[in-house]
Amino acid sequence: QVLLVESGGGLVQAGGSLRLSCVVSGFFFSIDTMGWYRQAPGKQRELVASIVSDVGTNYADSVEGRFTISGDSNKNTLYLQMNNLGPEDTAVYYCSVVGRVARTVTPKDYWGQGTQVTVSS
Repeated sequence: QVLLVESGGGLVQAGGSLRLSCVVSGFFFSIDTMGWYRQAPGKQRELVASIVSDVGTNYADSVEGRFTISGDSNKNTLYLQMNNLGPEDTAVYYCSVVGRVARTVTPKDYWGQGTQVTVSS
């Protein structure tokens, strides 16, 4: 059973920083992509940052240079360091893993429950 649990969200003033964590439990035979998405009220969910296996990292233009995605395989944890936050970053942030739990199955997208980030001006 795969489970993704995010934490680290909260209320921060503009210009501040937060670090989100996503603990991934359960077995993956292989992982294609790990990433962070966000969804603001009334808007579609959008990609913030991702790590693509054997390729590297990818960032949305709006967060490039301010956010950093990283992972710790020993802790089965994905991180998102967010610096110089602005009100436009206010959203629910979701962790995502695309992978397969066995060699013979197709890759599936797994999601966490989300963590709220609110940036006050």
